[in-house]
Amino acid sequence: GLRNAPTEAREVPEVVAAAVKRWGGAQLQFASPELRGDRELVLAAVRSQGDALQHASHALRADKEVVLAAVAQQGDALQHASDALRADKEVVLAAVVQQGDALRYASDALRADKEVVLAAVAQQGDALQHASHALWGDKEVLLAAVVQHGDALQHAPDALRADK
Repeated sequence: GLRNAPTEAREVPEVVAAAVKRWGGAQLQFASPELRGDRELVLAAVRSQGDALQHASHALRADKEVVLAAVAQQGDALQHASDALRADKEVVLAAVVQQGDALRYASDALRADKEVVLAAVAQQGDALQHASHALWGDKEVLLAAVVQHGDALQHAPDALRADK
């Protein structure tokens, strides 16, 4: 990989692109700061390893197409997205459909959005713990969570657990 490559090699787009292709998106961490802002290179990196988003420039962490590619590959890459995209319903839905637990990185408003929470718990029932407490009392949300993960009710209020 690029870990031990000379600085000059880390500045050559073709070298970094070849390393990403061969060894995966994590190679982006060894690229020069300039190349971490190269949109096509970052897209290639996040498509192979969503979490490579953490090594992208701040501008690309705010690029919706780049972030959508990252979360489609690895839902919890959402944690590395800009605050604005963590509040973008399309981006968060793409993340939680891939990995329900990514709900923890969504904005407060989207953690209270029933459609988003239903998508998250349908993929991973115990994502319920990251939903707004206002939805913990929603029987449809609870049922979806329990159908996916029988122990999801451990995150529900006592009164609902007792309601059969």
